[in-house]
Amino acid sequence: MADFGATELDTFRTETRAWLEANYPPSLHAPMTEDDTPWGGRNARYSNPDIQLWMDRMAAKGWTAPMWPTQYGGGGLTKEQNKVLDQELRRLKARPALSSFGVWMLGPVLLEYATEEQKQKFLPGIIKGQIRWCQGYSEPGAGSDLAGLQTRCEDQGDHFLINGQKVWTSYADQADWIFCLVRTDTTKKHEGISFVLFDMTTAGVETRPIKLISGSSPFCETFFTDVKVPKEQLVGRLNGGWEIAKRLLQYERQNISAGGFGGVSGSDIADVAKSYVGEDSAGRIEDPDLRARIASHKMDQHAFTLTIRRAEAESKTGNGPSAATSIIKYAAAKLNQERTELLVESMGLQGLGWEGPQFKPEEKGAIRSMLRAKANSIEGGTSEVNLNVIAKRVLGLLDHQ
Repeated sequence: MADFGATELDTFRTETRAWLEANYPPSLHAPMTEDDTPWGGRNARYSNPDIQLWMDRMAAKGWTAPMWPTQYGGGGLTKEQNKVLDQELRRLKARPALSSFGVWMLGPVLLEYATEEQKQKFLPGIIKGQIRWCQGYSEPGAGSDLAGLQTRCEDQGDHFLINGQKVWTSYADQADWIFCLVRTDTTKKHEGISFVLFDMTTAGVETRPIKLISGSSPFCETFFTDVKVPKEQLVGRLNGGWEIAKRLLQYERQNISAGGFGGVSGSDIADVAKSYVGEDSAGRIEDPDLRARIASHKMDQHAFTLTIRRAEAESKTGNGPSAATSIIKYAAAKLNQERTELLVESMGLQGLGWEGPQFKPEEKGAIRSMLRAKANSIEGGTSEVNLNVIAKRVLGLLDHQ
């Protein structure tokens, strides 16, 4: 699709704004809780049916994946149109229609590496939120050194047979399918890894949630015992999975950074501070030290948002995300940890509430978000690993013995 000129974009903006205002359910203007996250999937159950309604309406337009090709159900929008859509969604303060590992990570690599048959089979379901995906990467002995993974995938003639274990598999107990790195050649390290897809209801798949300090269990241990996988669910070439894995990690870091890591949904940190600490005669946060630190944080956050937009624009004019996503992911982790700590500090003792009627839901959510944020510098690539990537691949620094 050719880029629109100014007049055409104005028309697109007018039509988009009218459609969003007519189709966004009013009930979704309420702050979103973690339980309301629109993950999609065949077992999705939402307390508010409008969550599913909003997902279905946006998916029918292809706007859950607005720049994906229309032949797979995507929106087919240009870069300029997508920017307008994003601006109008922000103006409406609309919730995400679909929060999906399929959209953020798997879909982009399928568009790049999958066969046409695989694209036709999997991409429409991702866009519609019909299948919830999880990521089978890290193992107990292969975290930071992901290429050391040992989950075996053996050729059995008409199918693959998988045996092994994954860990920190986000929402594996709730996922429908998994995109998984497996070892298909034990004589090589990076060149012996393949990328496969399979149904989580396949015989031999077992998940065990891991309870975190925040009280939630988003991560799982995942076990594979003689799991049979059809050969046509291999993506890319046999033993060529490491290239796909690296590409997917770049998309993961880009989207973790752009989407944030959560927190108290819909809350502006300055407004929270004013409501708990109070305001001075000029309408500012009364505590000058807290006020200065919140102002500094908000400036950093704004600069980060502008950087994200620039990086997204650059990635769409070149060959997709680059190693620079490690910079963004590292900064995003620090910013979210700082934000959740400032929210708890602003609430004072009320921000330390764990249970009981004397604490509001957002107060109990604040301390849980702060504790959950401790994992931000680990998940999606540890901060230490990302700093190494930045040093070597972005700054071009070399080790000196």
